[in-house]
Amino acid sequence: MGDDVQFRTSPGNGRITRSREGYSLQDVSRLLGLSRSMIRALIDAGYVSPLRGPRREYRFSFQDLVVLRTAQALVRAKLPTTRILRSLRRLRAQLPPEVPMSGLRVEAVGAAVVVRDGAMQWQPDDGQYLLRFQVEGSAGRVAFLDAPGEPAASAQALFQRALTLEPSHPDHACALYRQAIAIDPSLAAAHTNLGRLLHERKRPAEAEAAYRAGLAQVGADETLLFNLALLLEDVARPNEAAEMYRAALASNPELAQAHYNLALLCEAAGQAQEAIRHLAAYRRLSKR
Repeated sequence: MGDDVQFRTSPGNGRITRSREGYSLQDVSRLLGLSRSMIRALIDAGYVSPLRGPRREYRFSFQDLVVLRTAQALVRAKLPTTRILRSLRRLRAQLPPEVPMSGLRVEAVGAAVVVRDGAMQWQPDDGQYLLRFQVEGSAGRVAFLDAPGEPAASAQALFQRALTLEPSHPDHACALYRQAIAIDPSLAAAHTNLGRLLHERKRPAEAEAAYRAGLAQVGADETLLFNLALLLEDVARPNEAAEMYRAALASNPELAQAHYNLALLCEAAGQAQEAIRHLAAYRRLSKR
């Protein structure tokens, strides 16, 4: 069937006939078993964007029906309407505009809405990725699995994709950083960027946990230590922040901004000699 030929309901007999005008709201409701209010709510959520006819009525394409069948499947899985609408609204918000909804597989797993994109699965409600795994042998080693016949995304590929999504879809970027870390826990930059994004989004407890998890995996990384110190300053824990700045400088004494920030904290704490020493180091490094 060509893209320019769809079906519509003939007046009076309830049958579906060919039309180049697309599907009406009544057609979609009848074909998919979705209420008109549900379909309108999905339109309002941006999940589907039908065209308007000459009398401003909705005209749905065949591709729109493919997308709406996802909602039909979730309704059949007996998920609450409010959860379906919330999850699909968040899914649309997490995806770049150029990513078509029809290219994703959305299904109910228990009481949750889960999205599958190639070998990856995530929950749009919280951005968390779901990993398929099995426990091998008596030692209890956990092996992560990929979907059959689909190549695994590398940690670096996920990291690069997250970088591009940061400005427009930060929640999705966070989920990708978490997935990259799950594949390669030693990827310090993923820990750093995840913590920074969470900090920027006013989620300090999660950001601190991300930084500390990174430090536990990769050791005394200067950027992780410096970012954690900034976070601790923001949540009014100056003594702990000072210790993190000292740890960062122990890793790299050339961090000029760490010297400056630590000098201010020392001055506020009445530690004049240390404050002078770090301020002098900051001035020396800033002249380079």
